[in-house]
Amino acid sequence: MKKTTDLKIPSFDIERSLGAPDAIICGVDEVGRGPLAGPVVTAAVLLDPGNIPHSLNDSKKLSAKKRALISKEILATAECAFGEASLEEIDELNILHATMLAMHRAVANLPRKVDHILVDGNRLPQFDAPASAIIKGDQKSVSIAAASIIAKEKRDLLMKKLHEMHPEYGWNQNSGYGTKMHMEALNLVGPSRFHRKSFAPVRNLMAQQHPLND
Repeated sequence: MKKTTDLKIPSFDIERSLGAPDAIICGVDEVGRGPLAGPVVTAAVLLDPGNIPHSLNDSKKLSAKKRALISKEILATAECAFGEASLEEIDELNILHATMLAMHRAVANLPRKVDHILVDGNRLPQFDAPASAIIKGDQKSVSIAAASIIAKEKRDLLMKKLHEMHPEYGWNQNSGYGTKMHMEALNLVGPSRFHRKSFAPVRNLMAQQHPLND
């Protein structure tokens, strides 16, 4: 049986080791690398060390209701910024480079310069400040966890708006990921202009001269 002490809960330890609260440390995360539709969204967060929201955790470990509540608290107490890479940029650059571009934009959109950047994952964009890639960073750093939460909320809301234009794909439930319902709709009505043309399922349909579902 797994001990409760084995559960990973993000903390401020990494930020503290880098000199916070005197040093300005931001956390960065992305949402939307895997979906077949929609942009990739990133967030950068500068937490107030004296006012860190309770229950901060990896966005994937929170219920939708809990994530929405904590997202509002983060936006109200921290300095936050977002970055996106468009469908065209994803298809032209590939998803990895488009994600790096969106991360760079998020940090550039912060209201002040930072001393160090913590990024979830094992790759780093070319930032204008020192940075560290933290594998499973959203489980270790509250700054990265906060970024994961607000990025997830922003992208889910965006996909719900796109769902109103194309309800057949179920984007209000799957956020553009290749679920069974999404794939069945793709095969039945074809891809829309919001699909990533460089991703194999969409690319293969287009190679079969399947018309765009506009």
